Amino acid sequence: MSGKIINPKPCSHLANYRKKHGLRGYNSLQKNLNALPHGKTTISKDKSQAPRCSFCSTNKGRLYFCLICSQIYCFISPDSNHALLHCQAERDHEIAVDMERAELFCVLCCDQVYDPDFDMAVMCKQIKQLPSNNDCVKVRKQSSHKRRKVVDCTTSKDLTLMMDAGPSSCLPLGLRGLNNLGNTCFMNSVLQALLHTPPLKNYFLGDQHNREICRRSSPCLACDIDAMFSAVFSGDRTPYSPARFLYSWWQHSANLASYEQQDAHEFFISVLDRIHEKEEPSSSQNKGTGDCHCIAHRVFSGVLRSDVSCTVCGFTSTTYDPCVDISLDMQSAPSLAEKSTKMGKSVGISTLMGCLDLFTRPERLGPDQKLYCQNCEVRQDSLKQMSIRRLPLVLCFHMKRFEHSSIRKMSKKIDQYMQFPFSLDMTPYLSTSILRNRFGNRIFAFDGDESDMSTELSTEFELFAVVTHSGKLEAGHYVTYLRLRNQWYKCDDACITHVSEKVVRALQCYMMYYTQKMLHYKASDDLDCFRIFTQEGTHAGCC
Repeated sequence: MSGKIINPKPCSHLANYRKKHGLRGYNSLQKNLNALPHGKTTISKDKSQAPRCSFCSTNKGRLYFCLICSQIYCFISPDSNHALLHCQAERDHEIAVDMERAELFCVLCCDQVYDPDFDMAVMCKQIKQLPSNNDCVKVRKQSSHKRRKVVDCTTSKDLTLMMDAGPSSCLPLGLRGLNNLGNTCFMNSVLQALLHTPPLKNYFLGDQHNREICRRSSPCLACDIDAMFSAVFSGDRTPYSPARFLYSWWQHSANLASYEQQDAHEFFISVLDRIHEKEEPSSSQNKGTGDCHCIAHRVFSGVLRSDVSCTVCGFTSTTYDPCVDISLDMQSAPSLAEKSTKMGKSVGISTLMGCLDLFTRPERLGPDQKLYCQNCEVRQDSLKQMSIRRLPLVLCFHMKRFEHSSIRKMSKKIDQYMQFPFSLDMTPYLSTSILRNRFGNRIFAFDGDESDMSTELSTEFELFAVVTHSGKLEAGHYVTYLRLRNQWYKCDDACITHVSEKVVRALQCYMMYYTQKMLHYKASDDLDCFRIFTQEGTHAGCC
């Protein structure tokens, strides 16, 4: 595969700006760039006072800095868009910079746009403001009377060793901001979770997919993921631009190739599908049990069991389906009220366990979904119950926060808080547990394979990543929170900040990633992980 980096094409307005002005605007912007700790960069026209809109003097909403005339204008909503008014009043003033995030914005396209030269200008400013080697030190306080230990944070070896120094030390190796390439927060949020998924990290950093000797002639998304792992875990702290990966993903997902905001969950599924489809057909057999050997399915694939039972005679039809995530309905207000009445006290709070109970609860099917009962030989009313036949190495839960009504022709977002545990035992939701609750122990005389499938892997999981969505359905922002070495970090595109456990527990989660507890504890020590890589050997080729 060619090593040449192919960047996404700019919009016509940005291309026109570059043709007329070249790099002059980017270079002159350097004096207004302000690089903050952990990779975030902002625009400060006048550091002595807060920026305000030239039209209405507000400092609310998004503020944009015109690259032509340096005026500041706001974009609070489509009805209060002074950025567009400025663009209409001044010809060829379409390209601006988001002052809070230092990202290019096209006013006419009403969208973020990407230019690698602008990206380089921002990174140059960040590099200039980095402290020297003598200043880049982190102190580990051993005791009040002992000498402080000074470590150079500029080498990857020291970065790995310094992970023991606590939250005030250098960030863990591999924790690197990702630049927004134009409404790509959906991509960055999922990539941060994938980059810190323990089995995936072992696979790609262990050189088990070597892009240099990949024997496939067609473009391979896994090769670009491998390159991204190498770049992110190189020890470089400047924000990384996944432009090559984005372009490669566009090539493999043409229907999603645009600068428009996409759904993070759909992107996650798309990436796993693109990795999976590169497998040889012979290795993707036994779909009923989910026994595909591509790395995507080895990590994320589990098996769901669906039982549809006749309400007259009890005949049951059972099907098995592989899955790479579990989509859960939010507990509705009526179900919460019902639960509160049964418990004799007011609860009114949705929980992940409650959503899992709802997922595995028997459901009466409608009249148009009647089961053809082989015993009764007619269609009968039926009950459907879901359970988990086999757990994956990494569990991904997707909360259905976006509702779409074809009848009302409208969509809405469910802004409902849900409690979720950091440690999760999945035993109650396995097929063995569900069947035992329904039929008692006698069922296992007829269905003994369920016990083997459900207990292959550990049932205890630890939370390591949470993806959140803030804002409205049509215009929102995705952020990821990562748990590394028992510390939580907020990954907001290029900006990485340390946050408390209390902040994480208060999140409105959209996607949650849990890894088996055994893998979680292994991943807590990166040095041990690298020793595991060398012991397992390497495997060339795709997936």
